[in-house]
Amino acid sequence: MTAQEETLALDSQVCFALYAANRAVIARYRPLLSELGLTYPQYLVLLVLWEAAAASHRLRVSDLGLRLRLDSGTLTPLLKRLQERGLVTRIREQQDERVVMVAVTPAGLALREQAKAIPARLLCATGVEPDRLLALRDELRSVLAELENPEPSDL
Repeated sequence: MTAQEETLALDSQVCFALYAANRAVIARYRPLLSELGLTYPQYLVLLVLWEAAAASHRLRVSDLGLRLRLDSGTLTPLLKRLQERGLVTRIREQQDERVVMVAVTPAGLALREQAKAIPARLLCATGVEPDRLLALRDELRSVLAELENPEPSDL
């Protein structure tokens, strides 16, 4: 295989390594989250809302979407399902009905208590040293910041 052909090999792609690792991590979360009746995206939504609740804040749905990097077409059905379960509330602002505020309910906060063990259980399920995972998380955050930087690149 030539060097040029090697650059197009699947295993040479950073994007594929990230994609495959993402799928594997989510697969490890699935049984842990099913005990709580949550999907992985619902868990992410609740993580953000639990943070906001700890600071006594409600969030705009648009701000939640920015934090999770989800568009409203993806976020709205997630929030609707969480609301149907009584875990979150969505309220339109009276001053501007286009703005929807979302907050975790007492039932959603109670679920947080059950979810506290999930990070440690996931860590055990991976078999990867905690320091390696923390270093990977920090490196991915750094790469993400660079990828989201609006400065033009040399592409």
